[in-house]
Amino acid sequence: MSASQTRSSASEILEQLDRIIEIMRCLRDPETGCPWDVEQDFATIAPYTIEEAYEVADAIQRGDVDDIRDELGDLLLQVVFHARIAEEAGLFTLADVARGISDKMIDRHPHVFGDETRPEAAQQSRRWEDIKAAERERRGQTGVLDDVAAGLPPMLRALKLQKRAARVGFDWPDIDRVIDKLHEETAELRDELARKSVDMAKVEDEVGDVLFVAVNLARQAGVDPETALMTCNAKFEKRFRYIEQQVENNGKNIKETSLEEMEMHWQAAKSAL
Repeated sequence: MSASQTRSSASEILEQLDRIIEIMRCLRDPETGCPWDVEQDFATIAPYTIEEAYEVADAIQRGDVDDIRDELGDLLLQVVFHARIAEEAGLFTLADVARGISDKMIDRHPHVFGDETRPEAAQQSRRWEDIKAAERERRGQTGVLDDVAAGLPPMLRALKLQKRAARVGFDWPDIDRVIDKLHEETAELRDELARKSVDMAKVEDEVGDVLFVAVNLARQAGVDPETALMTCNAKFEKRFRYIEQQVENNGKNIKETSLEEMEMHWQAAKSAL
C-alpha cells in the first residue's frame, strides 16, 4: 500500500473527529449517558490523561505501530473529554483548544510561517525557549521558574526546573561536578541511615537530593532521564523474568531461592540478553 493510499482525506479526518465528539456528547448526557462519564470532572480525569500519555510513550519505545495508533486514540479521547467538560461549563470548546494550539505553533515558528531565516535545530531549540519566555512575560510570569506545572511527574518537573535555572546561568560548569555532587549526596544519605536513631524525614530528604542530582546528571549527559529509566525498567523486567524461568527450569520456587542463586542467574541474564 502506497503512502498516498494510507493518507486520510481532510473530509475523513473531520468526519471521524465529529464522530468522537458526538460519542463523548452522548456519554456525558445527564439523562441517557454513562453514569461514570457523567460524574467526571477535570480533576478526576487528569490521572487518566497522564496515564494515557505514558502509554503512548511506552508504545513508541516498544516500536509497536498498532499500539502507538491505539494509544494515541486513547490520548485523543482525553482531549475530547476535557473539552466536553469545559464546553458544558461554558468555559471553552474543542475548537478553542485547536485554535489556541494552532496560533501558538504559528507564533513559535516564525522561520516557517514568517520571514525569519530557517535556523539549525540547536538554534531553533534556543529560539523556542526565548519565545516561550516572552509568552510568559506577557502573562505577567516574570520569575525564572514561573509556569513549571506543579502537577508534572516529579522527574519531569525536576528536569524542567533545572533547565529553567540553567538558562540564567545557575548550572554546573561540567558533568564531573555533577558526579562529585552525586557522591556527596549519597554520602549524606549513608550518614543519615547510619545514625542510631534514624529520622525518616531526613532520609526522605536525602533520597530526594540524590534523585534530583541524578536527573541533573542525565541532563548534563544529554539523556532524557524518564526515557533512561523506562529503558532500565524494561531491562530489569527482562532479566528478572529470565531468573524466574531458570529457577522454574530447575524445579524450584522463586520465593525459596537464595539471593546467591538469583544473583548467579542475574549475571547469566546480563550475558544472554
